[in-house]
Amino acid sequence: MLKFILSKLGLAALVALTVSFFSFMLLFMAGDPAIAIAGHEAPPEAIAAIRAQYGFDKPLLTQYAEWLMRALSGDFGMSYYFKVPVADLIADRLPVTFIVGSLGMSFALIVAIPMGVIAAAFPNTIIDRIALTIAVVGQAIPSFWFALILIVIFAVNLGVVPASGTRVWTGYILPMVVLGYYATPAIMRLTRAGMLEVLNADYIRTARAKGLNWRIIMFKHALRNAIIPVVSLAAVQLGFMFGGSVIVETIFALHGAGYLAWESISRNDLPTLQALILIFAMLYIVFTFLADVLNAWLDPRLRSA
Repeated sequence: MLKFILSKLGLAALVALTVSFFSFMLLFMAGDPAIAIAGHEAPPEAIAAIRAQYGFDKPLLTQYAEWLMRALSGDFGMSYYFKVPVADLIADRLPVTFIVGSLGMSFALIVAIPMGVIAAAFPNTIIDRIALTIAVVGQAIPSFWFALILIVIFAVNLGVVPASGTRVWTGYILPMVVLGYYATPAIMRLTRAGMLEVLNADYIRTARAKGLNWRIIMFKHALRNAIIPVVSLAAVQLGFMFGGSVIVETIFALHGAGYLAWESISRNDLPTLQALILIFAMLYIVFTFLADVLNAWLDPRLRSA
C-alpha cells in the first residue's frame, strides 16, 4: 500500500508542477503585465519602471522559479484591483466555496447512490425508468437556468429561502441543490451500472442462496464493490464543483472564490486569477489522489495495477 501511495504521490507532484507552470504563463498570455498594471495610457518610462519593480525584465524561467518559491510559501503577490495581498483575499473567500461545494457533493451522494441502487434492484421497471429520466433531465438542464428557476419558485413565489447571500444558513440551500443536481446524474448512472454488474456475480448468487437479507446483500456486499468507480467520479465532480462554482456563486451573490474569479476576469486582475487557477487545480489533484488511495483500500487488486 505504501508503494502505491508513493507512486501516486509522485505522479500528483508532477502534474502539480506542470499546472503551476501553465498557471504562471497565464500572466503573460494575457499580454504585457507591466502595461496591465500601469495602464495603456502610461508613458514608456512608467511601464519600464513597473517592469523593473515587479521583475518582469528577468528571464522567464527565473521569474517562474521565483514565483513558485513565493507561491509555496503562500505569497501570490498583490491584487491589481483590490490592492491587498492575493493570499489574504483568497483566504477570506475560499471558505464559502468549500461550504457550497461540500454541501453540493453531499446532496449528490445522498440522492444519487440510493437512487442508483434502487434502480439496479428493479431494472427495466417504472422505478428504473423514473431514475433514468431524472438523470437525463439533470444532464440536459443548464446550471444557470436551473438556478434561476429555483430562485423564481422558492425565493420569489414561495419565499421559503433567500434568493442570494449567506446572511443566514438557508442561503446555502439553493446553491447546494444546483451544484448537487449537476453531479447527481453521472453518479446515479455509474452506481446503477456498477450494481447491475455486481449483482450478477457468483458471490452475490451464493449470498442469495444462503438466504441473507436483501438489504445486507445490496448495501454490504454488492455496494462495496460497485462503489469503487463512484469514488473516483465523486472526486472529479467535487473538483469540478470547486472550480466551476463561478456561475452558481455569481447567480446567488455568494462572495466565494468562484465569484472572486469572475471579478478577477472582469477587472483584469491577473495575479488573483493566476492564484485561483493554481489553487483550484491543486484541489482537483488532491481529491483525485485521495480517491485513488481510497479505491486501493477498498479493492487491494488496484494496488498492483
